[in-house]
Amino acid sequence: MYQFFVEPEQIQDKTIVITGGDVNHIKNVLRMKLGEEIAVSNGVDGKEYRCGIEEITDTEVRCTLRFIKEDGLELPARVYLFQGLPKADKMELIIQKAVELGVYEIIPMSTKRAVVKLDDKKAKNKIARWQAIAEAAAKQSKRRIIPCVTDVMTMKEAIQYASDMDVRIIPYELAEGMDNTKAIVESIQSGQSVAIFIGPEGGFEESEVVAAQEAGVMPVTLGKRILRTETAGFTVLAWIMYRLEI
Repeated sequence: MYQFFVEPEQIQDKTIVITGGDVNHIKNVLRMKLGEEIAVSNGVDGKEYRCGIEEITDTEVRCTLRFIKEDGLELPARVYLFQGLPKADKMELIIQKAVELGVYEIIPMSTKRAVVKLDDKKAKNKIARWQAIAEAAAKQSKRRIIPCVTDVMTMKEAIQYASDMDVRIIPYELAEGMDNTKAIVESIQSGQSVAIFIGPEGGFEESEVVAAQEAGVMPVTLGKRILRTETAGFTVLAWIMYRLEI
């Protein structure tokens, strides 16, 4: 079943109105017909609104609500991925897969070893592109919300942004003790907020890890092998998903 996102105000009683680019997709790409059922989410309340198409025009698709599903498909903890800017188009892959794995928000970071440097104009265009990828991944994986991709932050800003989160970890190649990593992951509870700091290619500089640690972020190891930047975040997200959804 196809899923689409709307703003909360586009759901009024039994009527749901879809506008924007999805109208062309429904009408001319999917060639959907009156009476067909679709799933709609408002990206806020975690509910799935099942509705039937009643009218299709050039500017909107008007639907009638049939029933509401409240399956709890979202992870019961809010996971924030702080991702050091990687090279090439790796960020697109990271966003797509992180959304599929249940991330709540993605925060791009400009770190000392990051090769990629974005000026304001490039950053604005990149964020728009990354947000579109997050939305497409949310639709594909039947998410009830569209994870937000924030503006690029410095490491200092990111540490401050995460200061009130319940669990904060920073995978670091010099960290030791897999038992400690396991204990932290197993301690994560429903309703908590979790911050994961991932470095770019080359990892974090020691001074960045020290700054994070002084702010209460816990260095952890991800095992005996060195993981690529696009693999490390997926690994932690998968562990958390397993921990919370068993």
